[in-house]
Amino acid sequence: MKLRVLLPTEILLEKEVVKIIAEAGNGLFCLLPSHIDFVAALVPGILSFETESGEEIFLAVDEGVLVKNGQEVMVSTLEAVQGKELGSLRRTVEEKYQVMDESERSTRSAMAKIEAGFVRRFLEIQKRG
Repeated sequence: MKLRVLLPTEILLEKEVVKIIAEAGNGLFCLLPSHIDFVAALVPGILSFETESGEEIFLAVDEGVLVKNGQEVMVSTLEAVQGKELGSLRRTVEEKYQVMDESERSTRSAMAKIEAGFVRRFLEIQKRG
């Protein structure tokens, strides 16, 4: 099967694989080349796959969609991080989300200031009118 993982701004990977394990809302599932066509809504978690050489690779994925059509499997997700072992993958994900959390806090603070300024100006206009 050909696995293609799509992010909003790039194709993260394209590989020939012999097995894919992913997680949907109702639990883990495994796809093999002979399985029927399939669509699943993925939950945040680990997606693993085995290459033709027997190597197992892990992806930490955000929620997304997996579509198997014939011998092609496409995964579309907002975020994904690749790793060869779960320990290093966990550290990479924690670091990435720590940076995202700091960025999110900064964005929320800026939005709160904008909203406060908007409310203040709105009240000033009401007083005048």
